[in-house]
Amino acid sequence: MTTLPPIDDVDESQLPRVLSILLEPSDVLFSALVPGLVASIASRTKFTSYADLIDAAIAQVASWDLPLRAQFIEGHPRIGETKNLSALSAKEQGATPTVAPTAPEVLARLAHLNACYERRYPGLRYITFVNGRSRAAIALEMEDVLGLPHSLSPDQPSVDEIAQIQPGAEAWRIELDRAVVDVGRIAKSRLGTMKIQNGR
Repeated sequence: MTTLPPIDDVDESQLPRVLSILLEPSDVLFSALVPGLVASIASRTKFTSYADLIDAAIAQVASWDLPLRAQFIEGHPRIGETKNLSALSAKEQGATPTVAPTAPEVLARLAHLNACYERRYPGLRYITFVNGRSRAAIALEMEDVLGLPHSLSPDQPSVDEIAQIQPGAEAWRIELDRAVVDVGRIAKSRLGTMKIQNGR
């Protein structure tokens, strides 16, 4: 079972592991987020709760330039992926042995929708706070976000037919900001999964 130390024990040496559990590991987490939070710890009292740490991390990410924020989002697995998931991601996406397996046609549809989304928003990855919903429900949500009809087609519409939104355009930035916020929501949900009371 994934565990975290008491928040009062979290110091500079433990931040990389703690943040990897809560936010998913990525190069930018280690190269930019951890050093920034270490500087925060040096200039303030320790974080009072894990929720406080998550809020500080997401606020820092939100202050980064657009390419760095997009790199942070890419640290999260795609919806519907079944391999190389962290234990918490697997549980959140219903990819654990205790959950009924997702139908192959839903997984195929999600793979196609991920490709469509990444065509629409170059450099971004679709992130959503699953919150116990099935992969089939997330497929419907993705179709709505993309303005596509509900379907189980593994290849329609063609990815090439999806209109692109240029990186940095207002709609692209809005989608990036929404994804960053949802990473924070996912992280706080993980506290409940790990039965960390009051974010401590």
